[in-house]
Amino acid sequence: MAWSASQYLKFEDERTRPARDLLAQAPDLPPGPAFDLGCGPGNSTELIHQRYPGASLSGLDSDENMLLAAAKRLPGLTFEKADLATWVPPKGASLFFANAVFQWLPGHLDILERLTASLAPGGTLAVQMPDNIDQPTHVLMEETARSPEFTDAFEGRTIRRNPLPAPSVYVERLSRHAAHIDVWHTIYYHRLANAEAIVEWVKGTGLRPYLDALPLARRDAFATAYTDRIRDAYPALNDGRVLLRFPRFFIVAVKGD
Repeated sequence: MAWSASQYLKFEDERTRPARDLLAQAPDLPPGPAFDLGCGPGNSTELIHQRYPGASLSGLDSDENMLLAAAKRLPGLTFEKADLATWVPPKGASLFFANAVFQWLPGHLDILERLTASLAPGGTLAVQMPDNIDQPTHVLMEETARSPEFTDAFEGRTIRRNPLPAPSVYVERLSRHAAHIDVWHTIYYHRLANAEAIVEWVKGTGLRPYLDALPLARRDAFATAYTDRIRDAYPALNDGRVLLRFPRFFIVAVKGD
């Protein structure tokens, strides 16, 4: 799956706001290395660096394009390529921060439990994940893929990511290692220019796997068919803009002393 830092950053303010909200709930850190997991182009890493300027901070991502953008943005920090599904966390970390990455990993509960166990006493796991798989943006991706025009390209394969487990599941799993856990949902309402802007937004994330599954010659047709559905699902406001409803799920878990 190919990611684009420039596409992702078209909506940098909106994408960074959840990271800012998550970081606001993170406590002071004990000594130990800090990690921005799935750092993308470094927008969340920059926030962490500003909040904890004395921390030994590294960014990890599996995509070369994102890592190049992050290193250019923050040349004084370390950025490394890593697959979070197999990455072995160091013992004694002060912070594992993850903004909108673990929703892509089906076994992320096991990973989050492993990360929490690896924290230093008083260390923090701070995670935000989109919880929008039931929103029209994502339902209509699947509807377009299963339409007669494209069903041949998607037959026998699953692109749609899994829904998140219930919040109670995260609390039960992480409480094995954390002394304090906060979980919550926030629903953001983003005023965007039009339906096409919503499509541009999801081209940087959820729509990317669908487009990558198609030959280049068919991607524009898929995007057009999807945009038509989005236009019907998100009617214009009086000023011509549209309102994108975006639920997100947050976790802050602090390991006991």
